[in-house]
Amino acid sequence: MWRIESAKVIAGLARMVRDVGLAEELAQDALVTALERWPESGVPDNPGAWLMTTAKHRAIDVLRRTKLVERKHEELAPEMEAQRHVAVPAIEAAIDDEVGDDLLRLVFTACHPVLSSEARVALTLRLLGGLTTAEIARAFLVSEPTIAQRIVRAKRTLADERVPFDVPRGAELAARLASVLEVIYLIFNEGYSATAGDDWMRPALCEDALRLGRIVAELAPAEPEVHGLVALMEIQASRARARVGPSGEAILLNDQNRTLWDQLLIRRGLAALARAERLGGELGPYVLQAAIAACHARARTPAETDWPRIAEIYAVLARVVPSPVVELNRAVAVAMAAGPAAGLELVDALVDEPALAGYHLLPGVRGDLLAKLGRYAEARIELERAASLTRNARERDLLLDRAAACARGRA
Repeated sequence: MWRIESAKVIAGLARMVRDVGLAEELAQDALVTALERWPESGVPDNPGAWLMTTAKHRAIDVLRRTKLVERKHEELAPEMEAQRHVAVPAIEAAIDDEVGDDLLRLVFTACHPVLSSEARVALTLRLLGGLTTAEIARAFLVSEPTIAQRIVRAKRTLADERVPFDVPRGAELAARLASVLEVIYLIFNEGYSATAGDDWMRPALCEDALRLGRIVAELAPAEPEVHGLVALMEIQASRARARVGPSGEAILLNDQNRTLWDQLLIRRGLAALARAERLGGELGPYVLQAAIAACHARARTPAETDWPRIAEIYAVLARVVPSPVVELNRAVAVAMAAGPAAGLELVDALVDEPALAGYHLLPGVRGDLLAKLGRYAEARIELERAASLTRNARERDLLLDRAAACARGRA
């Protein structure tokens, strides 16, 4: 219940006190009060409203005690006389406004570009995901003190920089929205393909990212890229059960049992993609990636995959967001559509790309294509190099197994 309701409570309080850190403390005070009272009184019919009311009264007490009521009155009710007995009702009314607006403000505040990407991720999971410091640290394989410091520094930076608790307008909206979507996708990707550790996936992070994406899609229904990101995550999440074997081993796309794919998530993803496309305009990176994922989702078998179409979409994506990683993915699609030699030519052009110097998927892809061409000795060297670069144990095992197959003269 706390994980569901906390973001709304913090968002409403943040508009009252104009301080995200203080808002979180007040919300947690309300949670402590609930933990003390509910075992005796029982859980109320509307626990979210109970928490909001309790936190609101606590906020008013704090504002009175710190003599901030007059200033809050000026901000929230400038047309009223600056009198204490008038200010308090104005504050009480302010928190009862449309909660969706407050949530959207909190999203844009937590994902503000003034913060580092690591800080944005931690703060978003804390404020909007309702995760504890320990849960965030566990998910990203970072120590609790490190995560705690990131969150504290993030809240201090927002206060020091006087970041407004509002939704940006005009040209700033697009730039800030891109930051929001980046944070959500970073969270999803860490859950979908864990950077390090013993697990190939961390499904809980995927679920948190999906929930955040769905919230933003409801709050910003006219933004195609929001629906594109939701579509991409829904479709990719549909493969979760098929991506991991009985012993936790990684299973690649073409080797997956597609009957295990979640058809409900696929339908939701395709519907979100259709919404994004109906909104029109130039297709953005998330919509394009969702279109690629949809090609895979529609294929009942690997042989039915429309690889020429996927290669075409990657070519468009490379023009929209030029990136060596996108080019590497395009090379894979070209290899599947036109043969491994065509793909290898594109990969070889990326070998000296500085941005890919330590990227394990570059030698991984190159090794796979060399193996398909029967160049097993070269393929084994590349796959072993890829294994040495990855920090994920499951992925390392997969790459070493493929290298061993090449040593035996098999792709």
